[in-house]
Amino acid sequence: MALPPCPALSPIRAAPSRPGALTPRLSVVIVNYCQWRDTVRLVRQLLAANCARRGAAEIVVVDNHSPPHPVLRWLRRQPGVSMRRWGRNRGFACAANEGFRLSRGSWLLLLNPDMTVPAGFLDDVFALTERWQEQKPRAGILGLQLRHTDGSLQLSAGPFPTLAGTLARLALPRAWRKYSFHGSRRARPVPWVTGCCLLLRHDCFMDLGGFDRNFFLYYEDVDLCQRAWARGWSVWYEPAVSLIHHQPLHTRAVPTHLRLITRHALLTYAAKHWPQWQLWLLAGIVRGEAWLQERRAQRRRDETTAGIFHELGELAADLARQRRQAARHRLKEVVRQEEERLGRIAVDRHSQPQPSRIAEGVPRQRQPAGAARDRDRGS
Repeated sequence: MALPPCPALSPIRAAPSRPGALTPRLSVVIVNYCQWRDTVRLVRQLLAANCARRGAAEIVVVDNHSPPHPVLRWLRRQPGVSMRRWGRNRGFACAANEGFRLSRGSWLLLLNPDMTVPAGFLDDVFALTERWQEQKPRAGILGLQLRHTDGSLQLSAGPFPTLAGTLARLALPRAWRKYSFHGSRRARPVPWVTGCCLLLRHDCFMDLGGFDRNFFLYYEDVDLCQRAWARGWSVWYEPAVSLIHHQPLHTRAVPTHLRLITRHALLTYAAKHWPQWQLWLLAGIVRGEAWLQERRAQRRRDETTAGIFHELGELAADLARQRRQAARHRLKEVVRQEEERLGRIAVDRHSQPQPSRIAEGVPRQRQPAGAARDRDRGS
């Protein structure tokens, strides 16, 4: 798959290894944002794996400024678990980059908190890395098979977005707008795979300079895969290992501020990968959408929603003029105001309850206090 060359981002410096510590082969990175219960549930499942118990796999949790939660004490006590908590929400791409920087494995597994992994999952992933390490040395990124809560197949890979494709796919159900069906039982190369479950080679991640920090949330995975292909790495859909993803975006209602975030992500991608005239056209469409929605909100006297759509229109204009920092500032201000509006009084405000069976069969390991590392809390 030939793509035009894309310059690498600024390099990411890896965190130094601790003297005398066993270097894990696999590092799992979880970015938490107001989902402490889901995060702890997933960590418990991962720690039950043999590779985690013997130190061949580690877990790194990066928190994007969530309120404190009683489960933090448990997390800090677990051997093989590292944690960094930030004093502000820096976005998913930045948090994932930090988690990978703190990781020591030669393979990196990025997981959303709202996942359920079957027994033996992490050991299967560990074996998968050994096989791919030898058989395909230029395979840089792998997407695993995702399932819905009911066990049905969840789409997880798709074509690179184009202006025509993006507009045409608006007529499709939400689940199909970004993705294509890959029901193959064998591994196959694909343009890109979703970042909610992303297995990638450490060398590939370092070569690419990590996720592009201009993306706050969404489309950073598409951009990463596109840059990987451009630099000679390959991207694969690997169905040999599967897990459950409970809350994909297309199954949830999209609040107004999240719609602004998704539009920012698409426009950021267009500004980076599309011709200038296509960016202008897309920005014009988004501005028109924002204007109409702002007027509707004003007629309902919903000033909060009207204000967010006003900022969306200005954000689109900023990105059309390549004013990325100004657009990001608008986005972060909307996110900050939304967090303040919600009062941040509910610890798991954005987390939906998961079936009780998720935690079944996962042992609650008793570990000595002070055994886990907690790197730079609240930095």
